[in-house]
Amino acid sequence: MTGPDPAVAAVRSAVRRVLLALPRDTTVFAACSGGPDSLALAGALAFEAPRRGRRAGGVTVDHGLQDGSAERARAVAGVMADLGLDPALVRTVRVAGRGGPEAAARTARYTALDTVVSDHAPAAVLLGHTLDDQAETVLLGLARGSGARSLAGMPPRAGAYLRPFLDLDRETVRRACLCMDLSPWEDPHNHDPRFARSRVRHDALPALEKTLGPGIARALARTAGMLRSDADTLDGLAADLRCRAGDDPAEGLSVAELEAAPSALRTRVLHRAALDAGCPAGDLNARHVRELDRLVTEWRGQSHIDLPGGLRGRRRDGRITIGR
Repeated sequence: MTGPDPAVAAVRSAVRRVLLALPRDTTVFAACSGGPDSLALAGALAFEAPRRGRRAGGVTVDHGLQDGSAERARAVAGVMADLGLDPALVRTVRVAGRGGPEAAARTARYTALDTVVSDHAPAAVLLGHTLDDQAETVLLGLARGSGARSLAGMPPRAGAYLRPFLDLDRETVRRACLCMDLSPWEDPHNHDPRFARSRVRHDALPALEKTLGPGIARALARTAGMLRSDADTLDGLAADLRCRAGDDPAEGLSVAELEAAPSALRTRVLHRAALDAGCPAGDLNARHVRELDRLVTEWRGQSHIDLPGGLRGRRRDGRITIGR
């Protein structure tokens, strides 16, 4: 008796490990766009969940960005239901907001998924991101000049969201999809050069592979893992500093506490304080944080620092405040 194709075995094993780590009363959803990666995820979850005594469903999000998206979403829900995922949900969203179409779609999608988690609590959502997606995320962070947290890429788990395939390359996951006799749909946006991730996927990464040799995606993903461990440690220390410096936005942060702290912790606290005050995450960059830091380390009586979202950072009476 022969077993499943090695690719199918790999995706099932990855999902099995995630299921075994979750509490038994958790309803586990596969977030499925109908693409090969998320469809392989849905297939693996549908196979593993009943064998582990777990309740499993699926959810697809209709962003309404293409003609026929509603019909396609219903078709994806039908495929998930045929696999045995119950409930098989469609969530329709309106994509709008700052940060470009990719960021706006992502925000709308996670808002919808958050609602699914809340409605079916306790619940978790599996996402089909692969090792190649992780490498693309790292390259996009490098292009933006982001810090270690951004270069750390996507975590295997963030709250109710889990990514079982981060150690599996895209080729393996897509082979598994085909071996499970699933028919994926390819989103044309994945090949649209207007989108940065598409350019990284189809131009930048292949160019790096050609220039530096194979294995670049795996090396970038490995680097993300190492940086994530460092970033987690620094974020924990920064949280302690934030408590000492003052965590009441109205009162601001103690300059004395910030001055005594290492730069890596101080800038993390200032970045977090700016976000908490209402700075849009997609607009707040290293230059803004550097200027806030100068209010601590190079104070020359500056009146204020302009920040995204119509906010200003000020130093007054030995404290840094951020507000309108």
